[in-house]
Amino acid sequence: MTDLDQRIASVLRERAEGETDTRRLLTASRRLGRRRQVRRRAATGTALALVGVLGFVGVSGTDLGGLAGRLPWVASTPTVAAPVPPRADGVPGAAEQPDLVGSDPAVLHFGVDPGRARYLSWAVYGPQIESVRFSVGGGQSVLVEVARSARLFNDMGIDGFPIRADVTRLTFDGTVRQVPGTSGGMVKAWEPAPGLYARASMLGGDQNALSAAVDAVRWNEARRCAGPLRLTTLPAGTTVASCSVDVTTFPKGLNVQLTLVRERSATMWVRMVYGAEIAIKNEPGNRTVAGHPAYLYPDGTKLDRLDIPRTHLTADFGWPYPGMEPPKGPGFTEADATTVLAGAQVAKNLTDPATWK
Repeated sequence: MTDLDQRIASVLRERAEGETDTRRLLTASRRLGRRRQVRRRAATGTALALVGVLGFVGVSGTDLGGLAGRLPWVASTPTVAAPVPPRADGVPGAAEQPDLVGSDPAVLHFGVDPGRARYLSWAVYGPQIESVRFSVGGGQSVLVEVARSARLFNDMGIDGFPIRADVTRLTFDGTVRQVPGTSGGMVKAWEPAPGLYARASMLGGDQNALSAAVDAVRWNEARRCAGPLRLTTLPAGTTVASCSVDVTTFPKGLNVQLTLVRERSATMWVRMVYGAEIAIKNEPGNRTVAGHPAYLYPDGTKLDRLDIPRTHLTADFGWPYPGMEPPKGPGFTEADATTVLAGAQVAKNLTDPATWK
């Protein structure tokens, strides 16, 4: 959470799709994080160009250079309450057992008070970091990330902050600091419990607003990193390594991403992107998946299922970092992607979280 420039073919086919929210995948290295931010900026320019070419582009989950609020289905303040990740009953929270943080890509070991905050997204980038983005009282969004090591935060930037932002060498003393290289960016780093390290960040607002938002965090509960997409069949030796759900523009937009790995040489990103304004088309595709029409992209590394209304369901098994040598060893194949998409289950009503279970 990616690469709009790798999905332009899909944009042109749908005439109503935008960038999938870019996400950190399996590494916390600053180098890859910076590369990701550069690509996101380039993707923003591409999306703006497509607005001119196509007349309109649906953007789900991410404000591309201020597009949110200017496109009809990307309101900055949705009219309905956002979904809340369900509780993981019987699982201790991060404050009780910090060593569990990042250990299970299906579980968040903290949450926010839904009576005070609106969930915007949640993610587990195991075995490293868990994160929740939320807003309080209709204010600026706040990103809270938690890990078992302070070092992880010193190795990466903050998703959504400018590339020039300097957020390294944090002192976890609870002080709210202005972030050099940003316009009003703030960060707070602290230890909610021994062996537990947290970072809260906000672009805009003031120190009191950030501190008040942090008060809505709940460290004594666990929630499932769940959404409207479930994978029931995986290739042999494959595991789910990370999970992210973005409901920022819900109910008009929704993004889900699950990252699959098989040893070091194979990574697959399964993405579900829903947009209320995506045109419904009966495309024949050039492949079939479990009897459903599908489309294999010309580069041979992305496979779309075409049978779900207003939704892209894509298995991307290509190497996402041009110019960098991919790991040696066998990667995922089209057959693997077909297996995954054949067993993918999508909720019947994407705008009703009660059907996501």
